[in-house]
Amino acid sequence: MITCFIRYEIDPARPEAFHRYAQNWGAVIPRCGADLLGYFAPHEGSATTAYGVYSIASLAAYEAYRARLAADPGGRENFEFARREDRIFLKLASAPLATEPSA
Repeated sequence: MITCFIRYEIDPARPEAFHRYAQNWGAVIPRCGADLLGYFAPHEGSATTAYGVYSIASLAAYEAYRARLAADPGGRENFEFARREDRIFLKLASAPLATEPSA
């Protein structure tokens, strides 16, 4: 399993535009085959940086997923919105949840 982290540069004067974009992906991404963790909009600190995070089985699965996104009407609409984004694919290097040491 790999996780894709997408960093967006957004217009701080139009936060509602990113929220609509994120809501649209909330339906499209799972429909096209990835496990969406979520989209994260600015709250404190930088008002120009937002993130999207989803997981997929492999880079080969990602390529097929991207083709489905391009064919999806909601996916095509969203591709037109995002102009400034960076992607990185990461693998989990620790356990997903921390546990208390045994007493």
